Amino acid sequence: MLEIRHLKTLHALRETGSLVEAAERLHLTQSALSHQFKELEERLGLQLFVRKTKPVRFTSAGLRLLQLADTLLPQLRSAERDMARFAGGTAGRLHMSIECHSCFQWLMPTIDQFRDAWPEVELDLASGFSFAPLPALARGDLDLVVTADPIELPGIAYVPLFTYEALLAMANQHPLASRTAVKPEDLLNETLITYPVERDRLDIFTRFLEPADVEPAQVRTSELTVMMMQLVASGRGVCCLPNWALHEYSARGYVTAKRLGEKGLFATLYAAIREDMLDAPFMRDFLLTAKDTSFATLEGVSAAIRS
Repeated sequence: MLEIRHLKTLHALRETGSLVEAAERLHLTQSALSHQFKELEERLGLQLFVRKTKPVRFTSAGLRLLQLADTLLPQLRSAERDMARFAGGTAGRLHMSIECHSCFQWLMPTIDQFRDAWPEVELDLASGFSFAPLPALARGDLDLVVTADPIELPGIAYVPLFTYEALLAMANQHPLASRTAVKPEDLLNETLITYPVERDRLDIFTRFLEPADVEPAQVRTSELTVMMMQLVASGRGVCCLPNWALHEYSARGYVTAKRLGEKGLFATLYAAIREDMLDAPFMRDFLLTAKDTSFATLEGVSAAIRS
């Protein structure tokens, strides 16, 4: 009667808070997910959650099944890892690099969990800000690169991790703080604070300012997100960051975050991997762990939509 897929869908519904986002996470249509819940409730003769509430409010029956999911799903993942070890491929190397200053928030918990599950795999992490990591991946010097800027390279595959929205952070008293959204020309007289990377790797330039032929009054760089937030909060400039990186600062009222353009500026984060590594059991498990961790720890991310 009760199946593993039911526990996975309930778990996804709790984590996302809505049927739409849960369906995205599970790569199902919303109607298919709704049908699955309806069928399960009819089997059990019980309602599992209250419809049209946000976030979703679970009934006592739903909460009991979620307790089961919290116990059983980690055990299932552990068993799957053991089966992969039995089938071989337990040892290997995972040398990775990131092209994202704010990715450490979710990547470090992912690495810690992966290291515990795959102690035989040689793990190493390097920053990709001082060298070109994608060519290093193609040469075999690296095994995985976290990037938001995929480049077509022979033998390299890009696995979407999640989609996020880039927002503009400003001081609470900034004149733009009362706007619904920011236009490119609004930054003509602003100091734009960025990470110290090339302009062609920053969406705020390539996808927002340059198409409108707009140049900010000044550009200032900082390597640390917390320093950028201090500069923004004190009125020294504005900066563009992923919504998850800004959330803890805007939620506490340190800064104000606004959408870039009426439709927003969205991007997808990818794991770049050599194609011959895609089927390695430890690589598949790392990607699953990375997705699970990012959805569990980051605010405002959604399942990447495959084109």
